[in-house]
Amino acid sequence: MRHFMTFVGAVTRVAAALALVGPAAVLAADSVPPATVAPGDNFVLENVPAVPVAIAEATARYGESRPATLQDWHPSGREILISTRFGDTAQLHRIGSPGGARQQLTFFADRVASGRFLPDGHSILLMKDSGGGEWFQLYRQDLRSGATTLLTDGKSRNNDYLMAHRSSLVAYSSTRRNNKDTDLWLTDAAGDPATSTRRLLEVEGGGWAAAAWSPDNRRLLVSETLSAYESRLWLVDVATGAKESFVPGCPLKPADGPVAYGAAEFSADGRSLFLLSDCGSEFPRLWRVDTASRVATLLSSSLTWGLDSLALSDDGRYLAVAANEAGFSRLYVMDTRQSALTPVPGVPAGVLSGLAFRPGSHELGFLVNSARAPGDVYSLDVAKPALVRWTQGETGGLDPSRFREPELVHWKSFDGLELSGWLYRPDPVRYPGRRPLVVSIHGGPEGQSRPTFLGRSNYLIDELGVALLLPNVRGSSGYGKTFLNLDNGFKRDSTYKDIGALLDWVGTDPGLDAARILVMGGSYGGHMTWAVASLYNDRIRCSMPIVGMSNLVTFLERTEAYRRDLRRVEYGDERDPAMRAYLESIAPINHLDSMRKPVFAVAGKNDPRVPWTESRQILDKLNAQGTPTWFMMATDEGHGYAKKKNADFLFNAEVMFVDRCLLSEGGVR
Repeated sequence: MRHFMTFVGAVTRVAAALALVGPAAVLAADSVPPATVAPGDNFVLENVPAVPVAIAEATARYGESRPATLQDWHPSGREILISTRFGDTAQLHRIGSPGGARQQLTFFADRVASGRFLPDGHSILLMKDSGGGEWFQLYRQDLRSGATTLLTDGKSRNNDYLMAHRSSLVAYSSTRRNNKDTDLWLTDAAGDPATSTRRLLEVEGGGWAAAAWSPDNRRLLVSETLSAYESRLWLVDVATGAKESFVPGCPLKPADGPVAYGAAEFSADGRSLFLLSDCGSEFPRLWRVDTASRVATLLSSSLTWGLDSLALSDDGRYLAVAANEAGFSRLYVMDTRQSALTPVPGVPAGVLSGLAFRPGSHELGFLVNSARAPGDVYSLDVAKPALVRWTQGETGGLDPSRFREPELVHWKSFDGLELSGWLYRPDPVRYPGRRPLVVSIHGGPEGQSRPTFLGRSNYLIDELGVALLLPNVRGSSGYGKTFLNLDNGFKRDSTYKDIGALLDWVGTDPGLDAARILVMGGSYGGHMTWAVASLYNDRIRCSMPIVGMSNLVTFLERTEAYRRDLRRVEYGDERDPAMRAYLESIAPINHLDSMRKPVFAVAGKNDPRVPWTESRQILDKLNAQGTPTWFMMATDEGHGYAKKKNADFLFNAEVMFVDRCLLSEGGVR
């Protein structure tokens, strides 16, 4: 209880004492039941106690951080289009100058996933879904009248759009034909979709997307993703739809085996392509490929780590890339006449994304996210670097210098493989001794935990004194393609053992309490959480799987058709008898006897990736055997909670769960 008293502040001692007591507690005669937060009628709740207002008030500021994401530059003026949240969901805003006021442009109930200016500068192209279902649609919005026009069919999944150069022509992927294969479509975003929309390319598979337009907009580079470690490139004639395989020559050894391609841009004259590829390497590197001969020249041989983004100025003079160096980003710029990458000094430490040159200039815009900044847009003229800050990300009035910086920790797994993760420790002066720990596992499984802003989770560290560890187990990206493939198919349970080894390591750290561990994660991280709860239940206090798979067989059978084959490459094909038997043997739902510690499972009713039934099917069995469980499902959300009011309610329930599992005597009540 002493932990709760430190953060309530103005809340009375009686209210604080009651705030973390379960609803069945017997109250003293002179006490008053605490006021509670009423959940919306969009929630399905099971065994989740009422959330005291005191908790909601204590956590409120930690939920008010507002990152800004760079979406686009204005086609003719020096202003930007960003995504940020001032209400319940992220919407599009424009900023007319560095540090200028944000003018909100969209006002939908659901989040706007992304947006671009059209060439006239008076309209925007935007992409949004409904209820978190990820059946994205494209719209045109007139910025003068506010009128919005639907450009797609309103039913299929439409995404990965790419606007042509100085044109309103848009290429995008769509499941319109059969809700499974992602064909390539074209439309004039400024025109009538009924007459300008046509299918450019009919394909098989769910991994097709437009990658780059040629300078004259006559050719389109298209990528076909087969897995996280293999993709193909195609050149498509925009007029006829004819496609030809584009296979860059790889002069490095080993040149055989799967190759993955990343971001790409045509040179200004269209005679070559700048692209990221892991050809002959563990990491994506920068190449220049002659479009006629397919001869490839390596441009980033001086860099050790992989590259994850690329941008080229309109005139083709300057190229910018971001390297992922052990989780941190480093920005490099190249004068394409000299083909030498130069690091850019003065960029804040953190993770960079959204690299984009302002049209007709050498000004590069990008986003920086770090442990102490939720995400801000910067720019610089690469010819004479001078950093300009466009936005000031809010942190709910909290002093960002108080947020804890992570340390990179390492441990060895069962087979000697070295693994690493980011550990955020509470202030040792305020919270001395061994601290309880939350292990939060990323999704993907090809994701990567990086030293970024924690948002609400800073509350756990700063106000509850709980440490937070974000591991990167085998199968994570950022450490080379060999490492990426170590969890595929019949090697799936090796990644579970990586967390078992992490639990061993926790016991060796004098600042962490190995007897008080909560494991949580979302998506594949949710699956890992179920797995850890089934394998290492005696070594954790509780678990919190969020939109996680309890059985990879039922998951593969029920996930949406457009993504099923891509997931089979990663997890294995459940239609193969041997693979099916293996996946069933490691499925958490088939190891219930050992799962006795409290579980808080979270789902979204409209989740197209991991159906909510993955949580429901295992909870029913856990309830039958008497395992303490909480269940929360939002009927207006999908693969995670995008609406602020829903995310707030979830986090406040999480705080109760953390307190009862890790801080209160006796565990969950």
